Amino acid sequence: MKLFLVTLNAICLLLASEVSQARHAEILIDAENGNVLHEIDATQSWYPASLTKMMTLYVTFDALVNGEIHLNDTMHASHHAAQQPQSRLGLRTGQSITVEEAILALVTRSANDASVVLSEYLAVTEDNFAIRMTAKAHSMGMYNSYFMNATGLPNDWQVTTARDMALLALKLQQTFPQYYHYFGAHSFNFKGRELFGINRFTATYEGAEGMKTGFTCNSGYNLVSSASQNGRHLIGVVLGGMTSNERYNFMNSQMDHGFDGDYNVISNIGTMPTNSAGLPPHQLDCASRAAHYVEPEVRHHIRHRHHHVAKHTNSKARPKAHHSRR
Repeated sequence: MKLFLVTLNAICLLLASEVSQARHAEILIDAENGNVLHEIDATQSWYPASLTKMMTLYVTFDALVNGEIHLNDTMHASHHAAQQPQSRLGLRTGQSITVEEAILALVTRSANDASVVLSEYLAVTEDNFAIRMTAKAHSMGMYNSYFMNATGLPNDWQVTTARDMALLALKLQQTFPQYYHYFGAHSFNFKGRELFGINRFTATYEGAEGMKTGFTCNSGYNLVSSASQNGRHLIGVVLGGMTSNERYNFMNSQMDHGFDGDYNVISNIGTMPTNSAGLPPHQLDCASRAAHYVEPEVRHHIRHRHHHVAKHTNSKARPKAHHSRR
């Protein structure tokens, strides 16, 4: 089945037009009715990066509603999950985590290991879960999205569009209002540690409700955001920012224009053309190393923690060394 999806996706991509040289893609929709207020290359094929975890969460929420799993279920990390690169919680093989903790880990820290734990809990293997993700996405009308893993880590066949991500965000809000609040989480406590969120839009924009960041070298800096002001509720998507700051600037700009009433309705998310344009661009020329998949905000927290541990260790060692010289 997975081979069929890979082959089908490859055919679709090869039949598409030549690679677009779009600088980035974006879309803004009214969450009350799905009207499209603004878009730039919203059907351009793109790598989703960790926006993939929004689809992982959609399938998770669906399983919760159906009684397949429960928020307080205890899951255990497999060797495969524990070997996932940053961003991650640092789960060890066999270590436990609840479904609710994993949900919060995906939203706040974009934790790859927690994402894989969820996928294996629901579908035994991550490959099986990816097939389930793609089937669910297509049933929702995300016709240009294909998922090959639960994390968003690089895979040439894992693609989406800004239009599809906006539709996913809308469906998450409409279908799972009881779980939507998780996307606005700023931190969560795990094993006695308070872990802070990395989404700057959620933390700083007036009326921000949350959603998800994403980054790989191929995708550039991605962002899906939702916000409410003065009775209006908007959803925005930005794919392919060249820097983290740029994606937030793009998002803030289209949100500001949307709330100020500067855009006219172009179409509706449910009826706009869905045929994908071109192959996904390789947005950034990054060094080939695992660390480049880590969001800048996560790297900051990691460096800060390492610096704190080193400083704490050294401060404990100095009195001992000083005492030995006496």
